[in-house]
Amino acid sequence: MPVNRTSRTTPATRAGQRPRPVHGARIGIMVLDTEFERIPGDIGNAASFDFPVQYKVVRGASADKVIAGGGEGLLEPFLEAADELVASGVDAIGTSCGFLSVFQKELAARCPVPIATSSIMQVPFVQSMLPAGKRVGIVTYDAQSLTDSHFLAIGVDPATPKAGLPENSEFRRAVGGGWRQLNEAVLLEETLDVGKKLLGQHPDVGAIVIECGNMPPYSAELARHLGVPVYDVVTLVNWLHSGLRPQRFPRY
Repeated sequence: MPVNRTSRTTPATRAGQRPRPVHGARIGIMVLDTEFERIPGDIGNAASFDFPVQYKVVRGASADKVIAGGGEGLLEPFLEAADELVASGVDAIGTSCGFLSVFQKELAARCPVPIATSSIMQVPFVQSMLPAGKRVGIVTYDAQSLTDSHFLAIGVDPATPKAGLPENSEFRRAVGGGWRQLNEAVLLEETLDVGKKLLGQHPDVGAIVIECGNMPPYSAELARHLGVPVYDVVTLVNWLHSGLRPQRFPRY
């Protein structure tokens, strides 16, 4: 059952100060309602992290509804999912799809713990680190559906260059069609092709942020082939977790 919505107006408490039925999983992740294989590196595979995570599937939130449909009618289910994750005991929340940036302001305003809806929230930070004359580029599942509204909702420049998978790619057929098993070799090649296309069209790109939560298994190869830093939703969740569990250092 969702917690009382009035609890969203209460400031977040420190770990251990509120009752929690589940312990040890500080990060919660809201996952789209899909059936395709989630391999290590995918946001939906718990082995992608060096710490426990708590998942909540948002029923009815298909990839098509979130991406092509712009998330219409899905804000309330995501609010309820966030409620349930908080009630279970998590201290911060992420999501499995970068297109959910359109819900960032509403979710953050009504959720009592920090929430990061989209990998592309990293774009302004990465941009601030780049040398003069370089800018961030985005590799995405669907460039046409990734609109200005997704950028403006989280303070990203709509002019940020982007490149996406072709509509007839195996990657999009697998995710959109719910294939139970993925051809990883093909998906890697398709991801590399998108990255090469992005840098070919925008040679001033000095770093890449991957929007898609299914592409991090290929981030390392993308960085190796293109020679630029690559950030994705796994790097975002790792950063989010690092603030909940800061590193301890020995005293001499």
